[in-house]
Amino acid sequence: MAKSPSLVAVPSTSISKSQYDPETRILSVWFVGSGRRYDYEETKETYAPFRAAFAKGRFFNDHIRSRFRYRLIMPN
Repeated sequence: MAKSPSLVAVPSTSISKSQYDPETRILSVWFVGSGRRYDYEETKETYAPFRAAFAKGRFFNDHIRSRFRYRLIMPN
């Protein structure tokens, strides 16, 4: 049975939390300002540096935002 991806609080002024699912290669990102969640078609090669980056928002903007397909996840 596969392990469920864990939700991680992010120390950032723009990103509140993130979650990565290695099976689907989806990075879910929740933003502070809107509270909205976006799912990005991601790779584990990018997620590890994102988690390690000191400035998560800057790393996200420079390496993820415009480089991967995404979709807005509407709340239920």
